[in-house]
Amino acid sequence: MGELSTDDAARLAAFDAFAVGVRAELASTKARMDELAAAGKVRTATYRQLFAARITLKEIDARLAERGL
Repeated sequence: MGELSTDDAARLAAFDAFAVGVRAELASTKARMDELAAAGKVRTATYRQLFAARITLKEIDARLAERGL
């Protein structure tokens, strides 16, 4: 495989940064859900929104991982 062009390297760096951001947001979402669960607030709108966001973030993370990112 040849060398990456500047554009390819920039795109790869952008995808890597995106993956890091998704994983950080996923961890933050899980932590916030844990806080709400500990406070007995699993039936709140906020918890449900976080639950939906967590599912989406987990799917994105899985797709990134499948592609080695």
